[in-house]
Amino acid sequence: MSQPYPELLAPLSLGFTVLKNRVLMGSMHTGLEDRKADYPKLAAYFAERARGGVGLIVTGGIAPNLAGWLAPFAGKLTGRHELARHRLVTDAVHAEGGKIAMQILHAGRYGYHPLCVGPSAVKSPISPFKPRALSSRGVGRQIDAFVRCASLAQEAGYDGVELMGSEGYLINQFLVEHVNRRDDEWGGSFENRARFALEVARRVRETVGPEFIIIFRISVLDLIDTGSDWNEVVKLALGLEQAGVSLLNCGIGWHEARVPTIATRVPRAAFGFATQALKDAVSLPVVATNRINTPEVANELIASGAADLVSMARPFLADSQFVAKAAANRANRINTCIACNQACLDHIFSRQAATCLVNPRAGRETELNWSLAATPRRIAVVGAGPAGLAAASVAAERGHKVTLFDAQDGIGGQFNIAKQIPGKEEFHETLRYFEHRLDDVGVIRQLGRAVNATELADHFDHVVIATGIRPRVLNIPGFDSDAVLSYLDVLRDRKPVGERVAIIGAGGIGFDTAEFLLGDGTGEQPPQSVPAFLAQWGIDATLQARGALVSAQPVTARRDITLLQRKSTAVGRGLGKTTGWIHRSNLKQHGVAMLSGVEYERFDHNGLHITVRGEPRLIAVDNVVVCAGQESNDELAAELVASLGDARVHRIGGALLAGELDAKRAIREGTELGAILA
Repeated sequence: MSQPYPELLAPLSLGFTVLKNRVLMGSMHTGLEDRKADYPKLAAYFAERARGGVGLIVTGGIAPNLAGWLAPFAGKLTGRHELARHRLVTDAVHAEGGKIAMQILHAGRYGYHPLCVGPSAVKSPISPFKPRALSSRGVGRQIDAFVRCASLAQEAGYDGVELMGSEGYLINQFLVEHVNRRDDEWGGSFENRARFALEVARRVRETVGPEFIIIFRISVLDLIDTGSDWNEVVKLALGLEQAGVSLLNCGIGWHEARVPTIATRVPRAAFGFATQALKDAVSLPVVATNRINTPEVANELIASGAADLVSMARPFLADSQFVAKAAANRANRINTCIACNQACLDHIFSRQAATCLVNPRAGRETELNWSLAATPRRIAVVGAGPAGLAAASVAAERGHKVTLFDAQDGIGGQFNIAKQIPGKEEFHETLRYFEHRLDDVGVIRQLGRAVNATELADHFDHVVIATGIRPRVLNIPGFDSDAVLSYLDVLRDRKPVGERVAIIGAGGIGFDTAEFLLGDGTGEQPPQSVPAFLAQWGIDATLQARGALVSAQPVTARRDITLLQRKSTAVGRGLGKTTGWIHRSNLKQHGVAMLSGVEYERFDHNGLHITVRGEPRLIAVDNVVVCAGQESNDELAAELVASLGDARVHRIGGALLAGELDAKRAIREGTELGAILA
């Protein structure tokens, strides 16, 4: 039998060392890098990925000095007293046969602290602190810090370093006129602006010697006004090649760019065209990045000549065994990253440790584990949504005899709604994963029928109630009309919706319903094509525009939609920290009106009557769709407690706490419960 994914799994020689495959686990901050006490957890996290077969791991960003901190007390490597904690990581990875590079990240003006510096005193829109402009001597000190940090990383046992030169961090800041306003030898002409990056690379190579991996994370698409043009990107890449860099890892977009680059709305491998262009210009191995989450996509990028390696970060949060499963031709068992950002980047930007919505063990490898149950039990799980699927699969893996009940004919619950939303097609992958996992661990499925409390009490030792939620009904005059629908009427039951729509409730469900209705509103739509995505967000695939940024093409809306909320705060404020702006921007591009501070008066043949900050208004609509909260489906639990007692009845997910739909909490609660049932 031939090897699956032959290009992806082929070794790559760097001359002085060989990577066992073309898979690079890309840098991603976990929050565990920031405290000495968390390094045993970090070591376990990386060791599990090395055991899973990754060719080369890159750590989260480590600052080379205090000025380079991402935030106060963030991870750094500045002295030999810090080596011991890093050796925990390198020893753990090497014990599993892996290789690991440490990313050196100087935040520059992105530093969220008063010590931040930059090439010029230009404040970042994502930090309240204005950077101090570096003097010429100060520039030299920053270069010295990179070199010292790389030397210490080598002493700590790392196989290499990655120099973070993209996403708008310090090295990238020197490269562009957008923030480099200097008129000395570090600013002005491109040759001067590139000097910082090239000097860092040259001096790091000089210090670490020839047999140490140096990756340079190069910004191939800045996606900002006055960003680098393509000729400058190529000149920099050729200069880095001369400076002794081993690999070029492609970075896409600054953090302040108003273009999605990694969220699920981005089509898979959407930026492969830029990686291909760079690969054609240099002889160094080039790494493709961003929205690559399956071995098929990764293998095709390499097979087509668009890249030499593929970097994936979040996919290894979702499944540490990604490479091993691909190599064993079991890709259908991979727990695929859905690019939601809810438990990884949203956590990091909220000062929480990163984990994963579909894999809550990520980052908790020393805490959330399970073994075979001492006494196998008969366990019923009622509800085959995210919470129930997680609980059933973990409990069955531990040896319990698990029966999964659901009134619907298939598994998935609310995921079957989510997967229809444009930009959330990846939820199909989560359901595919659970379909196979239930089979692998022997869960008995009883789908398409309801189950009662008596039956459950008579036949099971434990009952897990994961029956989710139901939409809350609003008591407003006229809302008994057939023209007033719930979001389930629209998303699940596909009831017809007119051309003029008011959506009540601007949380995640309200935004999802609006996204759905911007399509034809009759069912699942094919994922947005790469060309359509690039056109909508103004990304220049020809690479002629500076920063690869052009005017976005206008989009056509199928419906006239108004999104309403009672709260007086900005509409969409409660959405994901790193993705909410994308949803808001997309709706605005489609002409969706958004109103806050709304009181609902009545609905009649004229439309929806509301009051906004004391002013009466009429919205002429064909339909109103209610997305205004949920209630728990917990009646079955109450019946069971009366006969079985609290110790044998367990509520999780929406059945435990109704509110905005929360798959992250549901899967975590299901996993944690499945791990302890006894």
